[in-house]
Order: sequence, then structure tokens, then C-alpha cells
Amino acid sequence: MLVAPDSEASLDDRLSTPDDATIAAMASLDGDVLILGAGGKMGPTLARMARRAIIDRSRRVIAVSRFSDPATALALEAHGVTVVRADLADPAAVRRLPDAANVLWLAGQKFGTTDDPVGTWTHNVVAAVHAAERYAGSRIVCFSTGNVYGRTLESGGGSRESDALNPDGEYAASCIGRERVFASVSRRNGSRLLLYRLFYACDLRYGVVTELARQVLHGAPIGLDTPQVNVIWQGDANRLALRALSVADASAVALNVTGSAVAVRDLARMIGDVAGMAPIYIGDVGTHALTANVSKLEALLPYTPLPLPTLCAWAVQWIRDGHRLLHKPTRFEVRDGRF
Repeated sequence: MLVAPDSEASLDDRLSTPDDATIAAMASLDGDVLILGAGGKMGPTLARMARRAIIDRSRRVIAVSRFSDPATALALEAHGVTVVRADLADPAAVRRLPDAANVLWLAGQKFGTTDDPVGTWTHNVVAAVHAAERYAGSRIVCFSTGNVYGRTLESGGGSRESDALNPDGEYAASCIGRERVFASVSRRNGSRLLLYRLFYACDLRYGVVTELARQVLHGAPIGLDTPQVNVIWQGDANRLALRALSVADASAVALNVTGSAVAVRDLARMIGDVAGMAPIYIGDVGTHALTANVSKLEALLPYTPLPLPTLCAWAVQWIRDGHRLLHKPTRFEVRDGRF
């Protein structure tokens, strides 16, 4: 088993290490790479990975965000990333952004949707309009979410990209709005687009595996009303996002990006085996879950994922060693679409 990261510096290094396929994908593209919304949970390590994957140092990697944490911006600059501070909801600020042939859209709002629906639609849809128009003609990977599908029977194998979208709540509806905005501009202006429907990336500081590991280690009961979940190591999600630029096209490809679905009970048991503690369960096992079928991902962007037992072991070790947690729950178990 791979040695667990033992500090935030080593964790960020793992999360930003490109593999050969990512380096090859970046070499197949021309021009700069622009990451919009780069100050969030995934953006900093994604930007660092892009910088490490592009051998031609004349090509810029540009990270755009308000960067409310100045330390994040300074760290990116130290790793060779060009930092631009901008409010993506401000159309004038978006118009002033530098040109780029390759664009990844990571911006958006999930938590606080119930209390601030106007803000949610502003960040998830209105801001997307500005960016889609500004970068018409570029290759674009638009981050989206599995929440656009809604829950399905656990026995059904997960939602496919061709399934009808069935949003549950304003967050999911606004994410469909974001997808439709980018697809509309792509259809009109020829942008090559991939809709990156990500299900539950796990960084040891946050993620479903970390949440369940905390519950197991603290003896907190784990509900089984949501019977299954998809998870993916954030390092894998970063690599796939950069590779996705190379397969974006004018037909607005949608792609489920995650690992295979796993039963919550089995995931907790895997964590418990590593921790030497028996998980405590509560409630009956449900029949419906928000899960993805990943056969299209396996065909389009084949990769070797970090093994789930390794991720579980790393999460247990991270928590036991007292490393920092973000305390930003995924809310994967929410069943009414209210975040």
C-alpha cells in the first residue's frame, strides 16, 4: 500500500502530481490553461497539476478567483501559476480576463442554497453566462455535479449521461442551468465543451471517506438511508479534468466522473477494518441513491484509480495524526435537495 501523506504539503504534492496520460493530454493542446474559480477546494491543486503537466514553460496556467485567502494565491504564484483576482459574477471583470485556449470552470455555490437561492443562481447560472460568452471558441471543461440526475434505485446501476435530468432542489436545478448556458453558447459559437459531472471527490481534509472515518473513529452512528455512494480520490479527479480538455467537442459531451458505486455499509466496514473499530449503523437500508454509471468514463478516459482501501487507510491515518480538516461536509446523505 502506498505511504500515506504525512503533512498538508505532502498531501498537496500528491493531489497535484500528473501522470503520463495527463502530461500527454496537455502536450496535445496548444495555448494557455485558465482555471475559473481556482480558489476553492479543488482549484489550487488542479492549477498546480496543470503547471507541472505542461512542459512548455511559455504556456501559462492562469488561476482566477477572488482569493479571499491571500495565502492560497501566494502559494500558487510560488509554484509558477499566474494569479488573477476577479469576481466572476461581475461581467466587466470577466471581460478583462486574459484570453485562453483551454478553460476549466470550477466556480459555483452549493451550500447556503436554501437560505440564498438568488445567490445560488447568480453564481451557478448568471456568472456562467459571462464566462461562456467570454470564452466562446475555447476548449471548455465545465464542472457540474451528479445532483442533476436525482436519486435512482440502488439496483439500477447508477445514472447514465443519456438519462433524463431530474433535479431535486434549487442547487441541482441551478447546475442544470449552468450546463445549459455553456451548451447553448457552444452550439452557437463552436466552443468545444465537456460537462464534467463530478461525484464526491475526496481530499483527506474533506470528502465522504473522511466523514465516515470520523464517524467510525468517534463511535458516531452511520445512517444507511442513503445506501450507496460514489467516491473518487481528488488527485484522480484533477488528472481526469485536465485530460477532459482533450476530448471536449462541439457536441457538449457530458461525462460522469467518479469511482464505482460502493455500499455505505461496505465503505464504513472497510474504514473500520483499518481503524480496528466496528462501525455503528442506524436506521434501515434505503432503496434509492444518487449514484453514477461510469462506463462512459472508462471508455473515454481510462485510468487506474487510487484503490479505495488505500484511500480509507489514508483518511484514518490523517485523522488520527491530528491533521487539519476543512469541516465542509459533502451532505451526500441529503435526500431532499436542500443544502
